[in-house]
Amino acid sequence: MTAQQTKRIYIHDVAVRDGFQIEPDFIPTGQKIELIDALGKTGLAKIEVTSFTSPKAIPALADAEDVMNGIERAPGVIYTVLVPNMRGAHRALRCGADELNLVMSVSETHNLTNLRMQREQSFAQLAEVIDYAQNSKVALNVSLSCSFGCPMEGKVAMEEVFRWVKRFIALGVHGITLCDTTGMAYPSQVKQICAAFRRQWPRTELTLHFHNTRGMGLANVLAAIDAGVDRFDASLGGLGGCPYAPGATGNICTEDLTHMLALMDYDTGVNLDALLDCSRRLPSILGHDVPGQVMKAGKVSDLHPRPDWFDEVAERARQKAQGVSALS
Repeated sequence: MTAQQTKRIYIHDVAVRDGFQIEPDFIPTGQKIELIDALGKTGLAKIEVTSFTSPKAIPALADAEDVMNGIERAPGVIYTVLVPNMRGAHRALRCGADELNLVMSVSETHNLTNLRMQREQSFAQLAEVIDYAQNSKVALNVSLSCSFGCPMEGKVAMEEVFRWVKRFIALGVHGITLCDTTGMAYPSQVKQICAAFRRQWPRTELTLHFHNTRGMGLANVLAAIDAGVDRFDASLGGLGGCPYAPGATGNICTEDLTHMLALMDYDTGVNLDALLDCSRRLPSILGHDVPGQVMKAGKVSDLHPRPDWFDEVAERARQKAQGVSALS
């Protein structure tokens, strides 16, 4: 087997947080727990369970404690949660989260629009959480929104992204997620940034978070893999989106990503059939269709039966071919 064929890729599903948080109707707690438990049995490396944000800010995830306390944790799966501040950190640690995912934007405009504070204010708030959480055994990851471009400012310089990366790594976080929040990334840009990151911080756990807003999500994954990245966020069914990216179709789809990587002989550790069973639950849970493609079209290995009239047509074609051959 080649080096590519034996390479391990770790997939993190974010649907029940990133996807469910923008759904207009509240998803019952029991259905969230059932779906998370099913996802935990598929072989995913990590599941982002919920967000410990103010219930007033995100009412769709107001049941964060109930969900975290109700799930059945699968061995080897990391159960991560989004935490915006100290209050959220206290709540998450009481529920035994494996990892705290802290979020801010590298774009000043997006940070003010999305979080209602300047980047330095966000950094100070998250630094306080990091200092507090380091007394526990919980892992710490920082997700940097708009790392590949801001819908209001345009291109974000790689040097500016890395300035924030360096500051957070200096505080002791174990992982960084570079987020293509509104689907502005493109493959050559992704490869350049990821290769530069790996050179500067080879021991930091790097995750890529792509949205498929402009249809380049899976192409960006391949570019990142070429640059040495082995961890990716994705969302079951392709759920998700951003209010600042009109027409956004959501995150890259977990089962579509898994399907592609399986065809290319990468090792994800994920049972694709079990994952597809999970994604096919979504329309009934949400009350609407979802963007995922493989759940609709099936795997490329799912062959279809010949039509009933095939044998008759094949026989006519054979006879015609024999007649042409006899004349010649």
